[in-house]
Amino acid sequence: MKNKLIFGTAALLVPCMTNAAGFQLNAQSATGLGRAFAGDAVMADSAAIVAKNSAAMAYVDQPMLSVGAIYIDSAVEVSDISYTPNTGPTESLGDQDLSAGTLVPNLHYVHPLNDSKFTLGATVHSNFGTDVEFDDSFEAAEFGGKTALSSVNVGVALAYELSDKINVGGGIDVIYGEGEIQRQDRQLLNVDADGFGLGANVGATYQFNNNNRFGIAYRYSPDIEVEGDITKGGVPANKMNVPLPDTLEFSGWHQLNQQWAVHYSLQWVKWSEFDSLTSPSQQDSIKEYQWKDAGHASVGGTYNISQALVLRAGYMYDLSPVDEVTSLSIPDVNRHWFTVGGTYHLTASSSVDLGLGFIVGEHDTVDESLEVTSVTNVTADVTANALLFGLQYQHRF
Repeated sequence: MKNKLIFGTAALLVPCMTNAAGFQLNAQSATGLGRAFAGDAVMADSAAIVAKNSAAMAYVDQPMLSVGAIYIDSAVEVSDISYTPNTGPTESLGDQDLSAGTLVPNLHYVHPLNDSKFTLGATVHSNFGTDVEFDDSFEAAEFGGKTALSSVNVGVALAYELSDKINVGGGIDVIYGEGEIQRQDRQLLNVDADGFGLGANVGATYQFNNNNRFGIAYRYSPDIEVEGDITKGGVPANKMNVPLPDTLEFSGWHQLNQQWAVHYSLQWVKWSEFDSLTSPSQQDSIKEYQWKDAGHASVGGTYNISQALVLRAGYMYDLSPVDEVTSLSIPDVNRHWFTVGGTYHLTASSSVDLGLGFIVGEHDTVDESLEVTSVTNVTADVTANALLFGLQYQHRF
């Protein structure tokens, strides 16, 4: 694989396992994790707001740096596997435990310009990633193997205070993506490729009064054309198109009294764009997915115990985009998030944020067929759970 040292430490962001529906990553900040990312498009409680809604950077009143990481311990369980090979009878296979752990760093900086209504921001984080790898002994090898897709997002953004109530913003994202797909028979399918794409985002916020705000943000994610070693059915290619979904998020924040605030988000993800992996030199698609649009709804609360300590909690319901076409290569289910977190102010200018999340996945069924010399089939029950721990340091200059 080439370009391994893209943007210095940015290469560390290539994740190991998705922690949200589809292969979307929610790992931009420990602050957001503590409240299940509720209010993400309007709450400027960390510099990570640059990665969510550029317009809300206008609420940051002094330069702010945020450095952190989220550790994701994921477990995808595949059970009740029934496999029909090219020849021979249908057989039952042993359960598969696709556990994985990874550390996903993030870096954000927001800088209000003196005597100006403009605010600048920069971010390095990851929005997408998955790595599903079956054991080499898995008998349904044409459906198992390894499927890894990942991205690194390096962005700059600008916010403008249009009036006392309205802020607008926008940004540009340089996205590095890579894909690796391997089956035991590499002539059947083998991909090892990477590439770049250019994305963008726009947003706006409305402040009804000092205690009530709303925000909306749209993020355009491009198709990434990756280049490298690509083979399907013994036919080589050197390019593959990986379509990434756009997102739209609406958030609200309401300060109920001096101590309590509530916040919420509705996010729509255009997963229908992730229809298939294609190559200009391949007549058929490399891999079909045909997902449907999905998203999540989240609600959270913030409790200010004192000037030094803030507590958070949240819940999210995350919808799977998997539709009629199901696949073992990226097994997915609806998920419930339960999160808690907090901030401790070390000094007036520095603080530490913690976040802890439990993801409980529902059960779903995979029924996948593949025609090689004849039709083979696999059916299985899948579920996905995860534990997330986030740690973050923030400094105000």
